[in-house]
Amino acid sequence: MKTLLTIALLFVTTSLWSHGVVPTTVQFYSFANETVPTYDHFVDKKVKHSIKNYRYCSIGSYILQKKAAKIFPVIEPILNQYGIPDDFKYMLLVESGFGDGVSSAGAAGPWQLMPSTARLLGLKVRKGSDERYNLHKSTVAACKYLRDLHREFKDWSLVAAAYNNGDNKIKRALLKQNQLSYFFLKLNPETGSYVYKIIAIKEILEKPSIYGYTKYLIPSVDKTPTFQLTPGA
Repeated sequence: MKTLLTIALLFVTTSLWSHGVVPTTVQFYSFANETVPTYDHFVDKKVKHSIKNYRYCSIGSYILQKKAAKIFPVIEPILNQYGIPDDFKYMLLVESGFGDGVSSAGAAGPWQLMPSTARLLGLKVRKGSDERYNLHKSTVAACKYLRDLHREFKDWSLVAAAYNNGDNKIKRALLKQNQLSYFFLKLNPETGSYVYKIIAIKEILEKPSIYGYTKYLIPSVDKTPTFQLTPGA
């Protein structure tokens, strides 16, 4: 997949040069070790729009960093134990903001699990004892679910979309639209922006100074290289 995306990027860049348009800087993003196809203008625009919404000047708070600093040390080892890419820790900030609220559909806890799904994954969900609110137990359950979804889709961005909207809906969308990638699917607004939000939060928490955050409450690591493209290079 990464090879195909690289070839596509080079093809687009060559086409632009042949028409007298010379791109100067290309920004690359990734999710779960999979390259985001930002060579596509629409995809690039959606990533940048999501990042704009989570910049410090948009939020005006360090709440994302504070929550991440408190909870990431708990969930990171569990993700690793179940073979789930580390980037899925950012999904919590999209799902529930680490809150304990209940959605209108009945999903609850940090991973926003539905009662039926939680029970199938081994959690107790009953009055006075709802393990969806237990961070450790709910993370284990979510990892089992994510692992099962990856066995089905073999693509982590599709896994995230299926977690949000259900595997059957994503399968139908892939079949109907004859697509293989989340980034080129036409989905409902919530699911269509879901992975982009995860990517944006990851980008900002890993490079806080670029986006207006002057305090570093969690370690920041620059994992996204910027390449200068020069004709003839």
